[in-house]
Amino acid sequence: MKKFLLTVVCVAGVVACNRVSADSITYELKVASTSDGELAGYPGPYGTVTVDLTSPTTATITFASLTAGGNIYLFGDGRSVDVNVNAASFSVSAISGSNAGTGFTPGPPYGVTTGFADGFGYYNLAITSRDGFYSSQDLLTFVLTDLSGTWASPTSVLTRNASGYLAAAHIYVTEDPAVWAVENLKAQGYAAAVPDGGMTAALLGLGMLGLGFFARRKA
Repeated sequence: MKKFLLTVVCVAGVVACNRVSADSITYELKVASTSDGELAGYPGPYGTVTVDLTSPTTATITFASLTAGGNIYLFGDGRSVDVNVNAASFSVSAISGSNAGTGFTPGPPYGVTTGFADGFGYYNLAITSRDGFYSSQDLLTFVLTDLSGTWASPTSVLTRNASGYLAAAHIYVTEDPAVWAVENLKAQGYAAAVPDGGMTAALLGLGMLGLGFFARRKA
């Protein structure tokens, strides 16, 4: 008889691993738009998109800012965040945003629309807020309800759009901790998230997405 022990780790720069649990998955907004090039000098990922499946028909979506190189990446400017929802019919509720920085007044009012995010294709859901850096947020959440079916897992809540992306956001770059002033805005542009093998990470996280070693004992 042979017994095997497998240990796997996700290594930055070697494999891209989405964080997966039984009821949630987190994707990274790490692809910067090349149409304006403003984010090119600022390294991603720019934020995270977490899907928490709270029931077969409801999920909470959370966009959260990340920091890098002394900067923080905020969400805002009217069309703040986009997702491509895997449902023929759905509703959106409990939209909420906040900013832990100084001097900011994030929305409401919030709105719901559809359309194209710069360089990243069409999305069937976009959350809008008040225009401008002043109204940006470092955390934005909302609840999705599937009106046409059910979601089997958190990985099934969002789906790639025709351009291959799950989510996008308009990013403002400013120093961390964030302090509002017009001169503190360094750059802005769009960033998007791709699945990065999220389903693979969920199903094969013990084998394919990392470095492993086998400790084998013969009996």
